[in-house]
Amino acid sequence: MSTSTEFSNYINEGYTSKGDSIILGGAILNGEALADTYIKIPLKTLNRHGLIAGATGTGKTKTIQVLSEQLSSFGIPVLMMDIKGDFSGIAKEGEEKPFITERHAKINLPYTTASFPVELMSLSQQNGVRLRATVSEFGPVLFSRILNLNDTQTGVVSVLFKYCDDNKMPLLDLKDIKKVLNYITEEGKEEIEENYGKISTATTGIILRKIIELEQQGGDIFFGEKSFEIDDLMRIDENGKGYVNIIRLTDIQDKPKLFSTFMLSLLAEIYQQMPEKGDADQPELVIFIDEAHLIFNEASKALLEQIETIIKLIRSKGIGVYFVTQNPMDVPASVLAQLGLKIQHALRAFTANDRQAIKQTADNYPTSKYYKTDEMLTSLGIGEAFVTALNEKGIPTPLAATMMRAPMSRMDVLVETEISEINAKSKLVRKYAEELDRDSAYEMLNKKINDAIQQAETEEETKVQERKSSEPSTATVITKSVVKVVTSASFIRGVFGVLSKMFKK
Repeated sequence: MSTSTEFSNYINEGYTSKGDSIILGGAILNGEALADTYIKIPLKTLNRHGLIAGATGTGKTKTIQVLSEQLSSFGIPVLMMDIKGDFSGIAKEGEEKPFITERHAKINLPYTTASFPVELMSLSQQNGVRLRATVSEFGPVLFSRILNLNDTQTGVVSVLFKYCDDNKMPLLDLKDIKKVLNYITEEGKEEIEENYGKISTATTGIILRKIIELEQQGGDIFFGEKSFEIDDLMRIDENGKGYVNIIRLTDIQDKPKLFSTFMLSLLAEIYQQMPEKGDADQPELVIFIDEAHLIFNEASKALLEQIETIIKLIRSKGIGVYFVTQNPMDVPASVLAQLGLKIQHALRAFTANDRQAIKQTADNYPTSKYYKTDEMLTSLGIGEAFVTALNEKGIPTPLAATMMRAPMSRMDVLVETEISEINAKSKLVRKYAEELDRDSAYEMLNKKINDAIQQAETEEETKVQERKSSEPSTATVITKSVVKVVTSASFIRGVFGVLSKMFKK
């Protein structure tokens, strides 16, 4: 048996699937793609999370596009966090070009063009479905971890949330929580100390500065109403295709705290609201997080622990999370250990550190007698990648260098007129366009303070009136004076009258 035949049998046996699966491409041996040797990933294992890594320009975005197309075709919705803004072309049909025809001929896989249903979303002022969440939805623990607060500061935030709950004051946006912080250290200090204990003004000052930092990174736009409902991520179109929800993040690359805030809140809310799925035949939703290092580089230890916990638990809800980054070392080892599918595009070895990183990367993959993994990592071509996944029994598949299939949709971005057209047809754009600002903690505390001031003024005015009423009025004083004067005059006249009579005598 030839080496190529032996290898083909080895790959086909390792990637066999009884249920539905997506085809990523064809296996490569000795630099040549082999026909009919497909790399197939079972749908039922796609909630086991994954990693898509590789240097700039090696084909990561097109790999995500292929995965998203295949998922959508099976009626599985996708959420794509698009940092670079180069993913929107999935909404339009692709064009078959000679290099695509040649690629698919090598692996003997038919090529067709297709478009997919898309929703364009935004955390900022960009056109699209506005994504918001309220402070209350985060809760005191998650909100504190985002702010990177210590235990003492977290305790104060918990008191703050408890006070608002006890007094039925919704915490919707950042101005609400800032107002409560000011209130508990100034006007409401005695009330808080009496019911919840003393709170240091130094501690509340630190918390306030952290909130202002988050606000400056766009948190004031993100926190508020209408709050986004996760059910709107799970939609299927009239043709049975899952919606590809693209969050356009091109304008928040320099705001990693806002990005990580949203990502963590979304995962936490999905976990809380989605029912347990157990061993389902396919995932409910697959999330791709592009430029994942933006999350991990800025995350505190507590935040990393929260991410790791959610990643461990959320797969039981039928949710798959896929991290996209240049170097797999960008993702903490504790998170890497949770990932079932790994797609590794080429890495570049320009320095000693690069070569060391490549060696570490190679050690994370199964050994193979067909490849020298560390050497091949630097020689993979554009649109080629090492792949290892989990089969239906949860066993890692053989390592396979893969010629990835080409996307069926456009491999370029949408123009502004096309973006406007998609938004104009979107029901979700209309649903979340209205920005609400109902009465919440900010307005309620302002009213409480104003009422207290008015009450104090009324009480003071009442006291003044009481003092005035207890003193003789001006009219009374005048009357008494007149009487006194008249009486004195009569007395004088009487005296002088008696004297004059005496003198006359």
